Amino acid sequence: MTEFEPIVILLADDDEDDCFLVKEAFEESRISNDLHIVNDGEELMEYLQHRGDFIDKGKFPKPDLILLDLNMPRKNGKEALKEIKEDNELRKIPVVVLTTSEAEEDIVKTYDLGVNSFITKPVTFEELVDVIRTIGKYWFQIVKLPK
Repeated sequence: MTEFEPIVILLADDDEDDCFLVKEAFEESRISNDLHIVNDGEELMEYLQHRGDFIDKGKFPKPDLILLDLNMPRKNGKEALKEIKEDNELRKIPVVVLTTSEAEEDIVKTYDLGVNSFITKPVTFEELVDVIRTIGKYWFQIVKLPK
């Protein structure tokens, strides 16, 4: 991946305010990205499997990173994570849980399911920008990912 290629990030979060703040944090951190947003685990799987409204692979490209909230309607983050990590094509996509939960059981369960990182959503916008900047630097400048 060249440094001019935008990073495709898929955010799965049902909270409109959180989605707006994450989008703003990406802009503020100056990470060149193509941010797509789905509102629950069902939509996440439809996007990843190019079903329903997400059939157009050009419009809905395979993400380089998934940011996943745990508490969503229809299919929660843990259920979606389990499906992603059981799928041979999808399991290579890094998944970072970005949630309000600080529960030890959520941390342990998501790591058992194969999550790459677990981050509790910061309280302030400035802290969120720092977290997003760090995520971007780590996943797209430091780590080597399979193509």
